[in-house]
Amino acid sequence: MRGSVLPSIQMKKSFAWRPQLMRDTVMSKSRSRPALRRPTWIIALVSFICVFLILAYFYSPKNSASCNLFSSSGCLFGRTPPSPARELTDDETASEVVVREILKTPPLQSKNPKIAFMFLTPGTLPFEELWENFFQGHEDKFTVYVHASKEKPVHASRYFADRDIHSEQVVWGKFSMVEAEKRLLANALLDPDNQHFVLLSDSCIPLHNFDYVYNYLMYTNVSFIDCFVDPGPHGTGRYSKHMLPEVDRSNFRKGSQWFSIKRQHAIVMMADSLYYTKFKLFCRPNLDGRNCYSDEHYLPTFFNLKDPGGLANWSVTYVDWSEGKWHPRAFRTQDVTYDLLRNITSIAESTHITSEDKKRILNTPCLWNGMKRPCYLFARKFYPETLGKLVQLFSNYTKV
Repeated sequence: MRGSVLPSIQMKKSFAWRPQLMRDTVMSKSRSRPALRRPTWIIALVSFICVFLILAYFYSPKNSASCNLFSSSGCLFGRTPPSPARELTDDETASEVVVREILKTPPLQSKNPKIAFMFLTPGTLPFEELWENFFQGHEDKFTVYVHASKEKPVHASRYFADRDIHSEQVVWGKFSMVEAEKRLLANALLDPDNQHFVLLSDSCIPLHNFDYVYNYLMYTNVSFIDCFVDPGPHGTGRYSKHMLPEVDRSNFRKGSQWFSIKRQHAIVMMADSLYYTKFKLFCRPNLDGRNCYSDEHYLPTFFNLKDPGGLANWSVTYVDWSEGKWHPRAFRTQDVTYDLLRNITSIAESTHITSEDKKRILNTPCLWNGMKRPCYLFARKFYPETLGKLVQLFSNYTKV
């Protein structure tokens, strides 16, 4: 509790009119007393208040349904305080211990910190030439990993050659998407210099030059995991009671799968098996008449439970959902202009649209280390046909 600050009280000397003789007597006596004296009733009142506050703090009922004067969260009359937390299961206790230890352990220091760019693709990456322009001249500050789920990719850039990892089949909407993300992270974590990990798709492009992206990610104090509450059918409506007791309906979150996370959070994700298994079993298409997609819910829910203060709650990868369809808007050659790309790079608010009938729009300012900054470093979905236009415009639209 913050200490109360009592304003200083200044006494003003005032003397009522009296006959001259009495005035001389009073003035004579006043010289022998202290120059200034506070009224005793004010001192007594202050003392009483201090004693009352001390007694109230130590003897107030901590479990009472009444409002606590010292509660940091405040209270409203008539509101019942939250019930005591339930007893954790053995698996939850083990998870809490592991996650807490990882988060409080200082990250491994590297003399040459790098960003791991992890590409999740069905096959050949159509924008390797554009990414080569982005990477060129910064060879000691990044690593590339490619998870190709359908066919072995043919690489056009030296930065992607021999960077394929062991891959498995990935099906849209299935848990295999999360498994592929974890496989990419595991391979990237083998390099102790990798300090930040970015998940990208085959349709992603860079929006800024390398130095801007590197500084944005390396010096952030959070991980960029998209996370918000969608009370509609395509949000909380996908929740299953089978996830209890570890995941309550009120804890269920939604977000884009395209994350960018710090090394500590990458290790936390690798260490998790409890929540990973819950989502694998109970967040999948056609379970109890619901279609739940783990790639949109697992990481937002898990990290909101374990380290909510460590999340930015938005993704640094831009995607346009304005058409209101199952898939985001895809950009073709005629759509790609300097103005389009510069407009995307200037967006400084993250927008979420709920799946309720009213489709509420939730706008949140993008804060980078407490300062408002543009939200996006990458963008999707661009058709392969846009490569030539993007390469042509790259040096112009990536200028800060």
